[in-house]
Amino acid sequence: MENIVIYALMALMVVLGIVILKGKGDGLIAGYNTASKDERDKVNIKRLRLLVGVLLLLSGGLMPLLLTMEVMGGLVYTVVIIVGALVGIILANTWAMKK
Repeated sequence: MENIVIYALMALMVVLGIVILKGKGDGLIAGYNTASKDERDKVNIKRLRLLVGVLLLLSGGLMPLLLTMEVMGGLVYTVVIIVGALVGIILANTWAMKK
């Protein structure tokens, strides 16, 4: 049962990553969907889509690989996700903003 949940989450992350990369899921990006028009104008949406889509694909793709490791797989996955989230936050507030 646990494996089914892991693979369902992985599939969901991959599908959402593809949807966002195709430009159809801007409303799914946290913070962007509730931003005012002025705040949205400050964001380079193409870069934000690329960043969020790639992070979703990477986290969804790495999930089964790292979680099935016998020793320390869950810990490694947790560290990778935390580091990825921090890098994503920094890039979203620098690289994905209009100059």
